[in-house]
Amino acid sequence: MHDYFISAVILLAASVVGLNSAALYIPATHVLYETLYKTAEFMTGADEASTTKELISSHGYPVEHHHIITEDGYVLGVFRIPYSHKLNNQGKTRPIVIIEHGLMGGSDVWFFTGPNHALPYLLVDSGFDVWVGNSRGNTYSRRHVSLSAENPHFWKFSWHEIGYYDIAATIDYSLEINGQGHKAIHYVGHSQGTTVFFALMSMRPEYNAKIKTAHLMAPVAWMSNMEYTLVHKLSPYLSDPQHAFTRFMENMEFLPYNKYVLSIFANLCGRDQVFRPVCVYLIKSYYNSTRWNNTAMTEGIGHQPAGCSSNQIIHYIQEYRSGRFCQYDYGSKMNRELYGSVEPPDYPVELITSKVHLWYAQNDIMAAVKDVHILAGRLPNRELHLVDDPLWDHDDFALNMDLRKVINDPLIEIMKKFESSKN
Repeated sequence: MHDYFISAVILLAASVVGLNSAALYIPATHVLYETLYKTAEFMTGADEASTTKELISSHGYPVEHHHIITEDGYVLGVFRIPYSHKLNNQGKTRPIVIIEHGLMGGSDVWFFTGPNHALPYLLVDSGFDVWVGNSRGNTYSRRHVSLSAENPHFWKFSWHEIGYYDIAATIDYSLEINGQGHKAIHYVGHSQGTTVFFALMSMRPEYNAKIKTAHLMAPVAWMSNMEYTLVHKLSPYLSDPQHAFTRFMENMEFLPYNKYVLSIFANLCGRDQVFRPVCVYLIKSYYNSTRWNNTAMTEGIGHQPAGCSSNQIIHYIQEYRSGRFCQYDYGSKMNRELYGSVEPPDYPVELITSKVHLWYAQNDIMAAVKDVHILAGRLPNRELHLVDDPLWDHDDFALNMDLRKVINDPLIEIMKKFESSKN
């Protein structure tokens, strides 16, 4: 989430400068951003990047692609690895795990490190029934029962709705389809995948009974201690619901998924492509190759960004600006209609009674230690796991070379101990 969030802020900053330096006529259809990723017609015949289903099946695992309809009509593409072909355990009880991605991400990101390191593979090989989600608006969830993704109303959501509707629907659906009588699931989220969990469990506290353990990596709720100068300088433009720029930015697709643009990268840098060594070299040069899994980063080219609503970014910046963990601020008039108050209400995280494990790091500017501690102080049933590495940052939770040893294996062990204690 860190790189995508900062990239989004930089693009928004450029837009602020443009809006303030010229008298621009901006039509309601947001032409400026619709042309950001103009389709390259000559690439129409290019091979697209592998899908989540193809990534999973390429390693011999069984995989299912499910379409889950939320209460408000969005169609979510969710992938399931029902059992391990190594264990042949399809006839045995398999506890459910749901995994949720971060901002502008998708299910693909969880598989790039391969079967020996990636969390979904390790979980299924430990006997779990693994479901990997996709939030509304990303690559795999661009459908609605009555709205087209070309309609601005399709994009009228924030991470609040992702938690309240998408995660709730995925939990209920997985419990039903699993068919083994489970009443609850294990949950894993990274970055925005943690925020949506907090939103759901505090707003619909009955769902706490459906959680066995929750593992929240780089948890994002309170953000006032995030130290990033550009975000601080831009927050007045991006957090005030009455500001012209905020009103212009709302309810639109941001960094939209475009299969033609991503195909260019996939055909240049994908597996077995002639320019892959060049891509690997550039990645090693730009990023810290001693800490991050460069193979995973190269595999990710052609998959990200997966698209999101601009409201998700605006909502985060509102959190930073207000110093609160609260619902979306629509402005005083709309707030009165929706919430019955001038200000948006805080999320009552004290109602999150499920067992929550917070995995956090000292060098994470998106989930600052002080903010994590503010959150932890309000959660009645939490356990803190501070990574013993002073350099560990937000993206290390997805890309670090030692991710399996530091996070994945200990996380799985906690789940296995829970299951053993109930048997």
